[in-house]
This record gives sequence, structure tokens and C-alpha cells, in this order.
Amino acid sequence: MKTKLITPEGYKKLYDEHDYLWTKKRPEITKIVTWAASLGDRSENADYQYNKRLLRQIDSRVRFLRKLLPDLQVVHYAPAQDGKVFFGAWVEIENSQGEVMKFRIVGPEEIYGEDKAFISIDSPMARALLKKSVDDNFQVNTPSGTQQWFINTIEYKQAFEKD
Repeated sequence: MKTKLITPEGYKKLYDEHDYLWTKKRPEITKIVTWAASLGDRSENADYQYNKRLLRQIDSRVRFLRKLLPDLQVVHYAPAQDGKVFFGAWVEIENSQGEVMKFRIVGPEEIYGEDKAFISIDSPMARALLKKSVDDNFQVNTPSGTQQWFINTIEYKQAFEKD
């Protein structure tokens, strides 16, 4: 089962997506569908068929967001988190081969999209990192075996401040 946690930025992004789809995109597509339907034979009308499918996709996403948003718990930063890895942390880790990874631990609904530097709180990596401090070693069990990692940095900052 997915965790229902989300960062304030993630919640705003989903809320804004719902608002855009419902107040801007859906009315535009509805006008196009109405116009295309007025042309007559809908079975061979590509404008009608394409935009009707698009309208169904928009409606599906809006329904999903309307069910999801009230269930999410927004987790705000708290100064007590400093020094340890918790939800919303930017973490830089390194393994014995010198590979360095930097990512933010976020809710499962936030890992999709353009920012690939997010991992879900439900992932094995995030679970292994929770409550750890800088300079701690930790292990992650993966399908290819257990891997050792070292924590270089832990930061709590807004996503848009990411370097």
C-alpha cells in the first residue's frame, strides 16, 4: 500500500494540475467536441473522435485527483528533523565504488514527471535511510544483492532551490 504523505510542493502541483484541467483544458476540449459533433457523421470525424478521447482522459485524471487530494497528508518541514533523514530530505549518498547519488525523499505521487531526483518514501532506499545521520553507513537490499552506502549530506530545502 502506498504511503499517503506528500510535500507541500507536491500537493500544490497536484492541486494546480486539477485546477488547470477542470477550469481551462476541459472547457477548451468541450468546445472542440461540440463543434466537431455539429459537423454531422461522428464515425468518420477525426476531430470529434480524438477530442472525445482526450475529454475522457481529462475526466479520468480529474476523478483520480479528486479522490486522491483529500486523502493526502501534507508534511511540512520541522527544525527537529535537522541532522537526520526524514520525509522531504535532500540526501547525498556514496557507495564504495565512488558512485554519488543525490535525491529527495517524497511521497509516491511525486516521483513521476520531469524531476528524476525524487524517490518514494516507500522505496527500499528511503526506508533504509530513515533516521540516519551524516557519516552513517547503511545497507540496502536490492534484487542484485545487498549494497553498502555512506551518507554525505542531509538538507531540508524547497525543491525549487535544488542545484
